[in-house]
Amino acid sequence: MSEFTEKIAETTSFLLSRTKIRPKVGIILGSGLGALGEEIQKEAVVSYEEIPHFPVSTVEGHAGRLIFGKLGGKRVLAMQGRFHYYEGYSMQEITFPVRVMKALGAEVLMASNACGGLNPQFKPGDIMIITDHINLLGTNPLIGPNEDELGTRFPDMSEPYDRKLIALTEKVAMEERIRVQRGIYVGMTGPTLETAAEYRFLRIIGADVVGMSTVPEDIVAIHGGMRVLGLSVITDNCLPDALKPASHKEIIKIAAEAEPKLTKLMRRVIESM
Repeated sequence: MSEFTEKIAETTSFLLSRTKIRPKVGIILGSGLGALGEEIQKEAVVSYEEIPHFPVSTVEGHAGRLIFGKLGGKRVLAMQGRFHYYEGYSMQEITFPVRVMKALGAEVLMASNACGGLNPQFKPGDIMIITDHINLLGTNPLIGPNEDELGTRFPDMSEPYDRKLIALTEKVAMEERIRVQRGIYVGMTGPTLETAAEYRFLRIIGADVVGMSTVPEDIVAIHGGMRVLGLSVITDNCLPDALKPASHKEIIKIAAEAEPKLTKLMRRVIESM
């Protein structure tokens, strides 16, 4: 075993000493979107600080704990809070929890995030189903020696977000009368929000929303053979010709207002899998 796979094994072993849950679904709850965790029938809750080799969340709106239990009749593992490149973590550290989810048995990754809306037809509070992404982080979590036991050297990315899960989510949204959008997510490093010129460029290249997460986790999940569903909550308008100052507190506030819809949608999708 390499040093990296040994770390995955050590973390997995530690978590299995705290719970016997073998999750089928891994969930990442983004900025201000942690309330779904309260709906899980909990078997174990573990703070990131306790977990060997785990980073620690440093951003407001990220509780920083793993929740094991059941949701919608399925065994789940939820991250209340994720890690970002702008916090100073490496890509390997950011995506380490996804490796652990896979090692514990998760077959599906559901990742949520708060993001800025580039598409003028979207408005704050909307939920967007991610259909594809553009990686402008300037790096990739798979750079370096490939761990063949974790996945192939050159993963195919023709379906980074599972089409069947997208269709299921749209069906559930229709049943629940939750308005959802579809679109392309572009990942940027942050922590600065983008300039008007950058927003214009991102829209020209085909992005509907912009954020600072999700892309690394998706790549590693695909590398590991998982199916991925990505859901974005649009927290502010990023229209270059009508740009207004945005603050993290306002972003968290809008995310919290949209959270009940997102929570219902994610719970129902898990039930329907």
